[in-house]
Amino acid sequence: MKFYNTLTNKVDEFHEIDKGKIGLYTCGPTVYDYAHIGNFRSYIVEDLVKRYFLYRGYNVNHVMNITDIDDKTIRKSNQMGVSLNEVTAIYIKAFLEDVETLNIVKADVYPRATEHINEMLTLIDKLMEKGFAYTKDNSVYFSIAKFPEYGKLANISRENLKTGVSVDSDEYEKDDVTDFVLWKGKKEEEPFWSSEKYGEGRPGWHIECSAMSSKYLGDHFDIHMGGVDNIFPHHENEIAQSQCATGEQFVNYWIHCQHLVVDNQKMSKSLGNFYTLRDILDKGFDPMEIRYLLISSHYRKMLNFSFDGLLQARQALKRINDFIFTLNGLNPAEGETVAITTLLNESEAHFQSDMDDDFNISGALGVFFDFIYQINLKLQELKKQDIKNILDFINRIDSVIGVLKQKEEKMLDAEIEEKIKQRQEARKEKNFKLADAIRDELKSKGILLIDTPDGVRWKYE
Repeated sequence: MKFYNTLTNKVDEFHEIDKGKIGLYTCGPTVYDYAHIGNFRSYIVEDLVKRYFLYRGYNVNHVMNITDIDDKTIRKSNQMGVSLNEVTAIYIKAFLEDVETLNIVKADVYPRATEHINEMLTLIDKLMEKGFAYTKDNSVYFSIAKFPEYGKLANISRENLKTGVSVDSDEYEKDDVTDFVLWKGKKEEEPFWSSEKYGEGRPGWHIECSAMSSKYLGDHFDIHMGGVDNIFPHHENEIAQSQCATGEQFVNYWIHCQHLVVDNQKMSKSLGNFYTLRDILDKGFDPMEIRYLLISSHYRKMLNFSFDGLLQARQALKRINDFIFTLNGLNPAEGETVAITTLLNESEAHFQSDMDDDFNISGALGVFFDFIYQINLKLQELKKQDIKNILDFINRIDSVIGVLKQKEEKMLDAEIEEKIKQRQEARKEKNFKLADAIRDELKSKGILLIDTPDGVRWKYE
């Protein structure tokens, strides 16, 4: 398996630190508002990568942080006139609901920054003791001049470093390559914690992830993921403070997802061109259509969001679901076909080969849909074991892409079957008005009835 490593600026072969085990850290939400689907492109790409490692048999220890203390969360708390915990609780709950809705496999740990202040202070202590940090105006800053490798991840020239210039802001532009804050001295209208050494204050954004990742994954782990906007300053600063504190490599592989764009502009709250998941669901789209669109192009390419793209995703999913429905409706003879088994093995090998090559999901999906096309040409040749093998294969593919999650069932199967029975009886009695009413009732609940020579079948639309 090989994929692009931002740290080396090339495609690298993957070698885990511990055989069969992967430590994975992904940058989670800053919980001051509802996450928009541009954020969820990164989270779903991270989910795709994690799912593929699981498919390949790895044991993945996944940590996703929740940033519940930074400039943005404090600003929102002050705007709403409620405590920081009250604000962040609203958006943490919403985020986890969205994770469930989009069929994202939950992380093993969702550490909150406010619950790890002691770990952050311990890390700051190490940096102070080793001479990589200094105090100024009641705050503590990291000195980028003390770390010769600073700028390697973001490809920043050493000449652009403004040594000795310090900033308090959690986020800043790429031309502000300055010493960054580790501990911010107490300010009015901001929550604070007490430190014997540094006084009352709060952590800077960057120290949060270094402290939490080392607690749950160790000082040196395999993979760190996030959006390309995290490369600088956040991930660059994480590397600096972590490696200076521990004296060893922080992360072996860095994977970054490109932006989701609208009309060729990054989707962001500041530009006002964003949609939340709820916005799109309210327009009648299914969560799996959104998920499919967000995974369907390579993670290192910008993805232009459009409702036409969602409609295309709908058609792609319909093709898969119709295929499964057709297979389940067949009544073949016992046995297994050698040609079908061969096609299955070759298709899965090609799917895996594409995914092994920098998670080439576009190629992998192409393999999957070509397989569906080939099988549709051979439906009359299928035997009972062939169908079981095909459905097992589809389930393995879906364990990676995760788009076949059933809609929430509004009725139990037994209830649907009883309605169908009532409709059949109504038709026998030539009560077509009642029969049509039952069909319409089921259709309103998303259940499509299909009359066949072998009886009535149903499926969710």
